[in-house]
Amino acid sequence: SLPNISTTTISKMKFTGLLFLALGTASAFVQPTYPAAGKFSTNLFMGGDVTPKTIKQLRDATGAGMMDCKKALLENDGDQEAAADFLRKKGLAKADKKASRVAAEGKIVVSSGDAKAVMVEVNCETDFVAKDGSFLEFCNKVAGSAVGISEDSVETLMAEEVDGESLETTRQALVAKIGENIQVRRLASRGTADSTVGAYVHMNRIGVLVEIEGGDESLCTDVAMHVAAMNPPFATADQVPAEVLEKEKKILTEQALESGKPAEIVEKMVEGRIRKYLEEICLVSQNYVKDSGMTVGKLLEDKGAKMIGFTRIAVGEGIEKKEDDFAAEVAKMAGGSA
Repeated sequence: SLPNISTTTISKMKFTGLLFLALGTASAFVQPTYPAAGKFSTNLFMGGDVTPKTIKQLRDATGAGMMDCKKALLENDGDQEAAADFLRKKGLAKADKKASRVAAEGKIVVSSGDAKAVMVEVNCETDFVAKDGSFLEFCNKVAGSAVGISEDSVETLMAEEVDGESLETTRQALVAKIGENIQVRRLASRGTADSTVGAYVHMNRIGVLVEIEGGDESLCTDVAMHVAAMNPPFATADQVPAEVLEKEKKILTEQALESGKPAEIVEKMVEGRIRKYLEEICLVSQNYVKDSGMTVGKLLEDKGAKMIGFTRIAVGEGIEKKEDDFAAEVAKMAGGSA
């Protein structure tokens, strides 16, 4: 006869059986442990030759740059998995994949040295990240390096090394850390040993460099504040392109002819309107924002200075931003849940 087995004992036996079954099933999903990269291994799927094909394979998997993928594979004996881990540790993986996302927020940073000033636009995706400490630290590194290069080239700037690595490598690591697309979009510089240059940045979003003959940096800053506020298209009348004047003159002439006045009268009307037009679009002929009783040109003249030119950039200008239709999004969600 069968021995008398209690209900409790049967329950324990069932639990033990289920436990062994669970452990056996789980072991099938445990990641196998491989030798460290660079050490001897008999696993045929580990290392291998570094070829354009394997480099592309790693790039497709991680989104890192081609040269970074090549270096990672060389460092890890061609092992794709170890190379991918290497890129992740370096903060390079997936940085390029975020590059297609719109980055229209950010900051304008300015730096100066060696008789010149430079400003750089660094973009991110949200205004929240634009205030992040790591992002701001990166911006300062970029601006500091921009003063030392001889050309206004983003490519040249990003190849500069700071703290033992290129700014491009630092950027990619920051993308991986923060999770947003971050780009150094453009830079502009002004100033020579024979001129005076000054800068003004408004709310981190509008940057202006002003260059003059004579005067001082404080005067440049005052004029730069005017440029930030009024956004004149040109500095002086002689800097207005001929095609711009011709286009305006054609429009004004057609308007004047509609009045039915004689041609000689129309010509004089157009001349007067062109002068008025130039006063409106040129910095030196605009009324100074801090004192409407004088023009910017008169301000410079009183200080013994003469306008050379200015550069104005604003964060995100010219970038098409994605506009979210909140109402449509809510309607779509409601429809999906119905």
